[in-house]
Amino acid sequence: MANNKSAEKRVRQIAVRTERNRAIKSRIKTLQKKALASAEAGNNEEARKTFSEFTSAVDKAAKNNIFQANKASNMKSRTNKAIKPA
Repeated sequence: MANNKSAEKRVRQIAVRTERNRAIKSRIKTLQKKALASAEAGNNEEARKTFSEFTSAVDKAAKNNIFQANKASNMKSRTNKAIKPA
């Protein structure tokens, strides 16, 4: 429980940031699943387009410290590797 005004404000800020980060992570997971599903279905053009959106979203998240840079790189690499054979 917050004991002073500044602590109460920090609690509010954390709640807003947590919600924003959760939405960004959810969007990234959705794009990743969509890219993998397109590759699985053999739709290379759609998979490449979605992968491009995915990499852009991951890079922006890494830039804003939602993901560490190495995790972002790892996510892009693994997704690209999964899409490549298709």
